[in-house]
Amino acid sequence: MSDIVYIKTISELHEIMSYEKPKHPLITVIDFSKVKPIQLEESVKVVSSFYSVMMKGAACGHMRYGRETYDYQEGTLFCMAPDQVITKDSSEVDDGEEYSGWGLFFHPDLIRKSPLAKKIHDYTFFSYEVNEALHLSDQEKTNLFELLNRIQDEYSINLDNYSNDLILSSLELFLNYCNRYYGRQFITRSSHNKDVLSQLESLLKDYFNTDKAELSGIPTVKYCAEQLHFSPNYLSDLIKKESGRSVQEHIHYRLIEKAKTKLLSTTNSVSEIATQLGFEYPQYFSKIFKSKTGVSPVEYRNMN
Repeated sequence: MSDIVYIKTISELHEIMSYEKPKHPLITVIDFSKVKPIQLEESVKVVSSFYSVMMKGAACGHMRYGRETYDYQEGTLFCMAPDQVITKDSSEVDDGEEYSGWGLFFHPDLIRKSPLAKKIHDYTFFSYEVNEALHLSDQEKTNLFELLNRIQDEYSINLDNYSNDLILSSLELFLNYCNRYYGRQFITRSSHNKDVLSQLESLLKDYFNTDKAELSGIPTVKYCAEQLHFSPNYLSDLIKKESGRSVQEHIHYRLIEKAKTKLLSTTNSVSEIATQLGFEYPQYFSKIFKSKTGVSPVEYRNMN
């Protein structure tokens, strides 16, 4: 078997899982209890061209996604966008292992001409890391399963002029519920989230209190996420939920506070301060400073 398995169509997905032929070319719901475990000879990367939402039941083994290995627990929901990579090592496969749970898979072509195509990037959970999966309550699992049945029923009957619209509306409702449940998870983990917010603040204080900004430039959301061991989207959503401000806004706040201190406690020029804060162009520093404070750096220095 090749080191990379690229699954381009729903039909290919059914074939590799030894599952019955799909009833719709662009969307499917798969019952994992009816899937034969895929035996991999070596460590193999699997890449698909569609969106995936998977809820694993008991005895589902380990999955490696990016640099993280995740041991699925019952009732865990994990979402993936197209062209992301999953690896499952053959050493982790038990010949007697049985799968349970379900998977919803849909190709981008299904939504390409619909309003959902413009909204799909709002569902940021598709780019969370695997260890940022959603843990569902029994009622939440029931709600999602009912919507899955609605989608499955619709594409299983004879398709007509209304079928696609009804499938898309149910799919959008399903994704909206996932958004809601992630929001609930952020709230129920509030104490943990406060710790993450404190860690972000400490990270930014340290960054601007040393010469890191001058050496490496302004910290990015991606940098902060990597330092705190999150994906950028998950960290952004978590911080926004907890503080009402995005990670980028926290970066700018800490940057402006440091700029104010330098303007009032040193005689360095605005250009020198801009360089110390990681700006390649002083004009950009002045533009951001004025947008956040209402005055230019020179005006701020002169008025204090």
